[in-house]
Amino acid sequence: MHFQECPHEEEKLVRCTRGVIYDVIVDLRKDSPTHKQWFSVELSDRNRRMLYIPKGLAHGFLTLTDDVEINYHHTVFYHPESARGVRWDDPAFGIEWPDISVRTISNADQSWPDYPVGNAKQ
Repeated sequence: MHFQECPHEEEKLVRCTRGVIYDVIVDLRKDSPTHKQWFSVELSDRNRRMLYIPKGLAHGFLTLTDDVEINYHHTVFYHPESARGVRWDDPAFGIEWPDISVRTISNADQSWPDYPVGNAKQ
């Protein structure tokens, strides 16, 4: 579950243009009435849905088919020094992922800390 911290917070628009993904956002805004709540949606080339992700929310996805292509539109450029994340399976959120055999999780995604993120502004 990824995001960029201040001053490089970003908004995103995500669309799956080939295949199918299970897309999840988590509200990390401490003053929000939906703090730590999550939302999921299936995005695919067939349903043509897009997901808007406001600043302050973390984002992650699970591919449900092979040969997936995803388009991202960001409001700011990627700044590696501002990149942060939380674990996809962090019990603080209780995200319900589809029950499929996951074959690959990046080293970075496996190493994100438990929430709350150390020095990230939320």
